Amino acid sequence: QVQLVESGGGLVQPGGSLRLSCAASRATFNNFAIAWFRQLPGKEREAVSCIGSDDEDPYYTDSVQGRFTISKDNGGNTAWLQMNSLKPEDTALYYCAAAFGSPWYLRSICGPNKKPDSRRYDSWGQGTQVTVSS
Repeated sequence: QVQLVESGGGLVQPGGSLRLSCAASRATFNNFAIAWFRQLPGKEREAVSCIGSDDEDPYYTDSVQGRFTISKDNGGNTAWLQMNSLKPEDTALYYCAAAFGSPWYLRSICGPNKKPDSRRYDSWGQGTQVTVSS
């Protein structure tokens, strides 16, 4: 496991943008898949996006496709979620999560048609709040 710290959340008007960051301590993101989840109080955690070790073919849930972009620095320790054209329904607590493994394994848990399963990710940040409101 690695320690993850999210930042970049805040209050933004509809149509605005935010860039969330996820920093790992004592690790680089080689051989890690990174996923972003979000959750509203009293609701189930929703998978938003994930990216594997080779940075190819990330996954996006339908509601954010074309608006959000996930990326990570494999040689470093930071991943990002760029969120554009934000909508009130994007309001949630956003978590980043990491899964370690071989490229083959990571491709099995994250891909364009592979919705991230939270049970496959064993390192989690504390969350950063995103509020979209006028």
